[in-house]
Amino acid sequence: MASPSATAASSSLASLWSDVNKAGQNGDYSRALKALTRILQVAKDDVKALHCKVVCLIQNGSFKEALALIGNNSKVLTSDVIAFEKAYCEYRLNKIENALKTIENAPQKTEKLSELHGQVLYRLERYEECLSVYRDLIRNSQDDYDEERQTNLSAVVAAMSLWSKTKPEDLGLQATTYELCYNAACGLIGQGRLSEAMNKLREAENLCRQSISEDTDLSEEDIDAELAIIHGQMAYIMQLQGSIDDALQLYNQIIKLKPTDVGLLAVVANNIITVNKDQNVFDSKKKVKLTNAEGVEYKLSKRQLQAIEFNKALLSMYTNQAEQCRKLSSSLQAQKPENLLPVLIQAAQLCREKQHGKAIDILQEFADRNPDYAPQIKLTMAQLKLAQGNVTKACMIMKTIKELEHRPGMVSALVTMHSHDEDIDSAIEVFTQAITWYQQNQPNSSAHLALIREASNFKLKHGRKKEAIIDLEQLWKQNPKDIHTLAQLISAYSLVDANKAKILSEHLPSSDTMHLKVDVDALENSTGATFIRKKAAKVAAEQQAKVQGPVEIKKKKKKKKGKLPKNCDPKVTPDAERWLPMRERSYYRGKKKGKKKEQIGKGTQGATSAATAELDASKTASSPPTSPRPGVATTNVPSSANSNVVPPRHQKPVGAAGTKKKPQQKKKKGGRSGW
Repeated sequence: MASPSATAASSSLASLWSDVNKAGQNGDYSRALKALTRILQVAKDDVKALHCKVVCLIQNGSFKEALALIGNNSKVLTSDVIAFEKAYCEYRLNKIENALKTIENAPQKTEKLSELHGQVLYRLERYEECLSVYRDLIRNSQDDYDEERQTNLSAVVAAMSLWSKTKPEDLGLQATTYELCYNAACGLIGQGRLSEAMNKLREAENLCRQSISEDTDLSEEDIDAELAIIHGQMAYIMQLQGSIDDALQLYNQIIKLKPTDVGLLAVVANNIITVNKDQNVFDSKKKVKLTNAEGVEYKLSKRQLQAIEFNKALLSMYTNQAEQCRKLSSSLQAQKPENLLPVLIQAAQLCREKQHGKAIDILQEFADRNPDYAPQIKLTMAQLKLAQGNVTKACMIMKTIKELEHRPGMVSALVTMHSHDEDIDSAIEVFTQAITWYQQNQPNSSAHLALIREASNFKLKHGRKKEAIIDLEQLWKQNPKDIHTLAQLISAYSLVDANKAKILSEHLPSSDTMHLKVDVDALENSTGATFIRKKAAKVAAEQQAKVQGPVEIKKKKKKKKGKLPKNCDPKVTPDAERWLPMRERSYYRGKKKGKKKEQIGKGTQGATSAATAELDASKTASSPPTSPRPGVATTNVPSSANSNVVPPRHQKPVGAAGTKKKPQQKKKKGGRSGW
């Protein structure tokens, strides 16, 4: 017979479990946790109570506490009991590798554990394995979550197309929801079918609006926020298609909405930075902050995160933050040593600092470690040499790229650079080597014939007639009906071998066959030949005059010849500036002022000028002139002569007799202005 204390304890446990059951049904997990804590105080190792407590903690979002509880009771909560909950906590805490180990070590794969397995593989970007997991789930499960599984499967297919660049088989997924439609559009973007992807996104937008319209409480801003991810993908397609302004406008609209998805905001901000490039740097600096938000690294793929880091390094370079640029590029290179982009960024930064030698050394070291990237690196090194003005060295580097030496683009670049250096022989040698390669590997191909034609034109341009004749003959043999080539060949032979030119000219078509059949009447009546129509109208008027009889013809008035001035000398060329006012002519030197004006008003008050001093008789008598006048004796004048001298005060200055004071002009009536 049980003791009263045991009976009371069992009754209290039963009531506590009843509380747990009620709280669980009502979704009140905090109340359930209190009841479970009291149960565990009585039964510390109760597996069911521990399991329920872990579930309640997960429902409340306390993943760390749940994982700690599992770890503290690992002897009781074995993997066969708690594997899913433990893996789920690790997944939500972004311990993806640990979650995968927990799932793989589980003794039994339940359906919900397989669902979680697919999610973990997707986060680890192991898309092939993830695809097989979801295909098995869809094939073997029969419940109400089939649509969600198809959505996840379509997301895997889209990721494979976007990031792995693989085209998976057609799984027959129907785009019945906007999520499925959106994922299908992403897959089309990965395949480069941008127009089809845009149509799918518009379809997804319409489906999303239809599903949202059922909820009448949502405002227009809430609807736009829900559609932000679709609009972001639309803007990305616009950017790829070259509609930069439309894409930028849509990107900025998304940022203004401030969606809660930090991954979407980071991607949109990164794309705006790529649009800005080295312009609008201030705006790019603000957008970079959105890419540094907490949790972004768990929302985006590795390829997306690397792209964001590359753009941060480039922005640092454009904003002259050299140390920051080096730090970011070195970090990227450490993450993936075989990646070329970080090395190119470092080289570009060194070039901005005018350290071209160091930039070339860095590129050469990377090329030695990674021979697969040698052609790209050598082209970059050649570009650096060209930037330094060393064309010869750039040619030498480009000639070492054996993989590209026969390509038309490489031939064109080398010929252009040799022509710049006026090294015509080397340019012709480049043509010869390329033509020889095509002759051995792709004879008579379009590229082969195009190179021969360009070589012949180049040789003709630089006076190498004999060498050009060989190429032209080869072209003519390939197409004897090519009159243009034959004409070039005859023209070249005419300067080298006239007899051969005559023989070849027999192959030219006759003038009758080359005569163009032109309808002259139609050409004259066309809208382009307006002057010909006027002539035809004149002829028609003359014919009409003949029919009507003689008509009085008005005599044209003869233009009178202009009269020349009386003093005109026809032998002298007229002044070209005669129509300009005198003061605007090039030879005008200004008016000469009178001597009297020069004398008056100069110097201080009471002072006399040099001209006034000459009129002073007292001074002139005592001081002889510096140069005697012709025909005048220089002997002393007798004193009696001085008696007739007029005193200086009574003397008039020279020219004073002829001067008269100008009468003062009377002011005109009719206003102050005097007009």
